[in-house]
Formats: sequence, C-alpha cells, structure tokens
Amino acid sequence: MTHEHTHHTPETHKPEPQARLPWYRTWTGLACLGVLAVGAVYLSLYHVTHVLDALPLVLLLLCPLMHLFMHGGHGHGGHGGDDADGSGKGGSP
Repeated sequence: MTHEHTHHTPETHKPEPQARLPWYRTWTGLACLGVLAVGAVYLSLYHVTHVLDALPLVLLLLCPLMHLFMHGGHGHGGHGGDDADGSGKGGSP
C-alpha cells in the first residue's frame, strides 16, 4: 500500500501570508495612543478655556483636511459634460 503525500512536500506547501496588523495594535501605535490620551486629559483638566477658544479655528482647519483626505476614491478625473454613456471620460471616441 503506497501513500502519496504530495501536500506535505516543501514545493507545494507554502505558508499563508500573514495579515498586517493595524497601526493601533503595534507597540508604536499603542505608545502614540497613550501619549494622546495623557495629552487629552491634561488639556481637559488644566487648559479648558484654551481648548474652547481654539475650537472654531480647529473646525475651520479640519474642513480642507477632510476634503483632501476623504475624497480620495471618487474618481474626479473627468468632469466633461458631453459623455452619453456616463463613463465620465468625455470627448469623442
């Protein structure tokens, strides 16, 4: 009785690629989150008036940042209004 164990040979047995951890689950990410948490507690306890004074400016500065970073995958490449098929490429074929 012969048994073929082709699934155990080194040529066919390849290790699965390991998934990459999110940044907040690494040691550096945890350290950054800890520093941010300590900073937030410090600001909320001792500098509440400064934080509240800067809040309108922070909101105004967040608008362009959100526009830059959150409109990444919308495909804003073709804004020609003359395409009939809706592909957004415009122009003639």
